[in-house]
Amino acid sequence: MTKQSLRDMKKEETWHVLARTCYELAVAKGLDGFTIEDAVQRARYSRRTFANHFSCKEEAVAMAVLSLSSGRSDVLQEVEVPDGMAPLEALEQWSRMQFTAELLRNLRQLLRMARDYPTLEPYVLIVLQRLQKAAQEELDRNYAGHYPPGYTHILAGAVFGAVLSILEGENVRIPGEEQAGGPGEATFEEFLQTTFNYLKNGF
Repeated sequence: MTKQSLRDMKKEETWHVLARTCYELAVAKGLDGFTIEDAVQRARYSRRTFANHFSCKEEAVAMAVLSLSSGRSDVLQEVEVPDGMAPLEALEQWSRMQFTAELLRNLRQLLRMARDYPTLEPYVLIVLQRLQKAAQEELDRNYAGHYPPGYTHILAGAVFGAVLSILEGENVRIPGEEQAGGPGEATFEEFLQTTFNYLKNGF
């Protein structure tokens, strides 16, 4: 891994602060309840600095989910794959590592905000696509040349489709949430296990 320069570290730190500030304001006041000027004053940066990192406050709010999940680069962790491990098993291991309770809560909160503020939706999709791409790249890193073209893309897409249904639905309980007791309610761990069992055994 290439060591970051002091300038790059400062730039990434600024990215984090601006993203998190916008997210906190959106949760507290709603997306329409604050302006970019409010955000930069609170974060103690200029509008020009904001424009160097984000195109709009919607982008900053959405990207904050990655920042809140231990960092823009840290969210894309690598998995050590033992010899003989199947791609699906490696993706299951990667998913359990990435989808922490914090990330799941923030993603669900972001999707709920997007229902109220449709201008947020394109940026939510970018966040989900970034995570899906990271999963595919992790598979490619470990299995390049061993499977037909498109295999890792299809596999990562199948898993992320299931994860999205978890975030949009209310019958899957994310760690830290109270049990609602609704019919068919399951924990995230149970749902994830069921998802991978279906993928392993065929629908």
